[in-house]
Amino acid sequence: MDNSGILPRGALQSLLDALTDRGYRTIGPQVRDNAIQYLDLADVGQLPAGWTDDQAPGSYRLSRVESPRCFAWATGPQALKPYLFCSREVLWRAERDATGKLDFSTSQTNGAPVAIIGARACDLAALALQDRHFLGAIRDPYYDARRDTLFIVALHCAFPADTCFCASTGDGPRAKQGFDLALSELDEGFLVEVGTERGAAVAAQLPLQPSRPEQHRQAEQEIEEAAHQQFRQLPSRDLQSALFARLEHPRWDAVAARCLSCGNCTSVCPTCFCHAEQDVPALGGARTEHVREWDSCFSVGHSHLHGFVVRPETRHRYRQWLTHKLGSWHTQYGRSGCVGCGRCITWCPVGIDITEEATAITGDNWEPRGSA
Repeated sequence: MDNSGILPRGALQSLLDALTDRGYRTIGPQVRDNAIQYLDLADVGQLPAGWTDDQAPGSYRLSRVESPRCFAWATGPQALKPYLFCSREVLWRAERDATGKLDFSTSQTNGAPVAIIGARACDLAALALQDRHFLGAIRDPYYDARRDTLFIVALHCAFPADTCFCASTGDGPRAKQGFDLALSELDEGFLVEVGTERGAAVAAQLPLQPSRPEQHRQAEQEIEEAAHQQFRQLPSRDLQSALFARLEHPRWDAVAARCLSCGNCTSVCPTCFCHAEQDVPALGGARTEHVREWDSCFSVGHSHLHGFVVRPETRHRYRQWLTHKLGSWHTQYGRSGCVGCGRCITWCPVGIDITEEATAITGDNWEPRGSA
């Protein structure tokens, strides 16, 4: 909507207080277990001021820097997904009363509305894709209930990791939409941009000061530099035809020799939505819960159909993941399922790089045997 001014660094607590006063459970980045994670946030002193991250294929490290900034880092292992599409949740329950009658009830999502501080552009793009999946023709009521009340404070990214490539997918480093408020962090404070009416209502409670043109120029320069620093990229934003023309490419075997089928990439991916459902009965037999939890197309059981496994080998499972993510998502959702956050590269135990694999498979003139 517009730029509202600058929030002095020492007044950042007023943003948390304003959200708390409106009944929000405030979530923000904090250092926990040697990683930056999104956790309950009550005080700005919990933010990772003076921390930065060093990321590479299969490597994530935090280190101290001489900086007052709270967001001088790229991404942690989490995105927004866990707060909307829960890793494990009960969908419905069945209980047997004293007469033997079964009573069925759905699970309720009546918790406090959530406000997330510091969402990056890649994660907002991923959220838009999750919205298309869970709020499409068939709306998921559990996701819908959380999404409807979510308040997002975005952070324009100025410190990309070596594994980031959001500029090549068109999803960052500037947050373009999907936020209530957006911040650009400078040493002296935060430029505040309003995205929605409810964001404007919160901004009206903040002790904003008039911003200066040179502050806006500095913020823009840092965002542009963040894009220029990214050396990884996908060969194209639409790889559907190229990937499906190379389903027998030898690179699938080469990457399968390294892939552990551990599912780390799908767990940290902000757009993956595969899940499994199962009934969990109580030991006494009087109650059962129907549970949904995250699954991965890298697990053997994910493709189990009536006595046989459709994708029994790692090469089949990696091919399914890559061709779906970068290929058939275009048919389903109108774009690639990759937003360039680079998490799958960083958190892969063996350092498999999705940009490298996609380039190797689609970037040559290989043709299947007998096609000439």
